[in-house]
Amino acid sequence: MEVEGLVPKQEIMEGKSTVRRWRAFSGDLNRVNRIALPMIVVTVSQFLLRVSPMFMLGHLDELSLSSASIATSLCNVTGFSVLFGMASALETLCGQAYGAEEYKRVGTYTYGAIICLFLVCLPVSLIWIFTEKLLLFTGQDPLISAEAGKFAIQLIPTLFPYAILQCLVRYLQTQSLILPMVWSSLASLIFQLVLCWAFIFKLNLGNAGAAMSIGISYWLNVVLLVLYVKYSPACHKTRALFSKYVFVTMRDFFQFAIPSAAMVCLEWWLFELILLLSGLLPNPQLETSVLSICFTITNLHYHIPYSFGTAASTLISNELGAGKPEAARVALYAVLVLSVAEFLIASIAIFACGHILGYAFSEEKVVVDYVQKMVPFLGLSITVDSLQAVLSGVARGSGWQHIGAYVNLGSYYLVGVPVTLLLGFVLHLKGQGLWSGLIAGATVQCILLSIVTAHTNLKKQV
Repeated sequence: MEVEGLVPKQEIMEGKSTVRRWRAFSGDLNRVNRIALPMIVVTVSQFLLRVSPMFMLGHLDELSLSSASIATSLCNVTGFSVLFGMASALETLCGQAYGAEEYKRVGTYTYGAIICLFLVCLPVSLIWIFTEKLLLFTGQDPLISAEAGKFAIQLIPTLFPYAILQCLVRYLQTQSLILPMVWSSLASLIFQLVLCWAFIFKLNLGNAGAAMSIGISYWLNVVLLVLYVKYSPACHKTRALFSKYVFVTMRDFFQFAIPSAAMVCLEWWLFELILLLSGLLPNPQLETSVLSICFTITNLHYHIPYSFGTAASTLISNELGAGKPEAARVALYAVLVLSVAEFLIASIAIFACGHILGYAFSEEKVVVDYVQKMVPFLGLSITVDSLQAVLSGVARGSGWQHIGAYVNLGSYYLVGVPVTLLLGFVLHLKGQGLWSGLIAGATVQCILLSIVTAHTNLKKQV
């Protein structure tokens, strides 16, 4: 019975419920930022470990730079992307185990993942040994192919610390222990810059010195994180003894790792394909240079939405593991809001700086003008990349990577590649046409991932 002059009880309860929802949402905004912002530093630092030697090799001679660049590109496609994608399976397994308070399983899953990735490194190493022959088969210059083959072989010791590092990153990430990775990544990057400079310019080791500096720096990063995991009280609950159960978890790991790798590789490979196709256009030197600049810009930016996707994966997997589907939904909304705000700022910045953006990479007027023409396409690319990075994080956290793999296959290769060929070569839109195909594929990917996310029953996932 309502009393005149007083607020009805139902309205009071609804008001309190709204306040609670807003408090939960604002709390999740803070949780997302605490994970995503330091993860940006981690991912950029680890990216620069493999990229920074290219800047130093560019000061030696054209052969050193071109051969190392081609070898790095091939190694990214055949090795690093595969390991990176497979390690993403731990975001599902460790994240949900941690949320369910099955803490020892987090450590056990990590042991199993390291063994699995070590096994994958063996066939990848064989591929890298035959890099020279692969490049010659595709019609590359014999001298460049020979030097690239040597560089790829020298990168083989880098595979194994990289595999361990990716597993440790997921192990710590799913527990929201991000700051240790920030300090270890920055320390490894600074060490690598000094070491690479000494190897290349003081010891005159050239490409071999660059490759060694990358491998040694990855091992340093691994050692620092292993010491933290072994001695930090924060990891006490999830430290597990090596047992026969580690081998039992390998089946679960491969179940998620293969579609996780497919999600990542199908996307990475399309970027490399478009760069190769640009060499078939009229004036290939200009087209390849401009598209390389565009890829560099989008790659650097991609670490920001990827880090928001990491936050989505961590929070959603933890909440699902804890049996809290509504909390997982609130975390998803929080990540999307922050991601939208970020890509709007980034797109506006790209448009505002479009007329001078090319000068960061080249002094040639023709290159700068072409980059300016590509700015609208870069803005669209940043928008769709940001959304798909977050939605891919939701897929990893929820455990439906197999659906994400099919989505990426259909989006990029049934839509993106045909549009690329049509616009780039049939309609003669050149670089803008090739990039439009990439945008078309990413747009379809976003739409499909959004539909899957919207229709995912989180209670059923729990």
